[in-house]
Amino acid sequence: MNKCMERLYNGIVKENPTLVLMLGMCPTLAVTTSAINGLGMGLTTTVVLALSNAIIAALRKIIPSKSRIPAFIVIIASFVTIMQLLLQAYIPSLYAALGIYIPLIVVNCIILGRAEAYAYKNSVITSLFDGIGMGLGFTFALTVIGMVREFIGGGTIFDIELNLFTPVAIFKMPPGAFFVLALLTAIQNAVKIRGEKKGKDMSKVGSGCDGNCSACPNADKEGES
Repeated sequence: MNKCMERLYNGIVKENPTLVLMLGMCPTLAVTTSAINGLGMGLTTTVVLALSNAIIAALRKIIPSKSRIPAFIVIIASFVTIMQLLLQAYIPSLYAALGIYIPLIVVNCIILGRAEAYAYKNSVITSLFDGIGMGLGFTFALTVIGMVREFIGGGTIFDIELNLFTPVAIFKMPPGAFFVLALLTAIQNAVKIRGEKKGKDMSKVGSGCDGNCSACPNADKEGES
């Protein structure tokens, strides 16, 4: 259970795919025009990531190494198709807002990266929690970026009118995503620098450990369990 909690913590904080590892930038910058869109994309990706991780981990001993990438894509695409049909049937407004970025989840580097670096080497349970942690970290980042862009660019949060100031329309446009992401990254770096000045070990914050999970000795040890 400690390993499972560690995977959740790493995905949300220490190895946050968006704010730390800088992965999945395409949906991050494209769909975060509102908090609802960011939350919807994040949760959809979380479901696909968690389930595909679990299935890949369960089949890791029978998937040939030379054909593992095509196998990963088939598994991921199956779950993406299921989620796409569910959104189209039950949340058509979100399905319309996310558009082409739903099927593009298949080639999201976060999902393929975790399948290759973690799920293919570790047990089903830890891989499931790794997917949930990474997905929740991705969801958190997209929702926060969406909230900031929606608030500054439209004067609303989750479509609730606030009317506190005149909106700055550029934040609802593509450049706004870069501004907000840069701001959040700057805040993260400021926290890291402040911690280093206080003598804390901040080496793993903002780096996702060493950035090479596939070569991590801890991953190999967990894969033997």
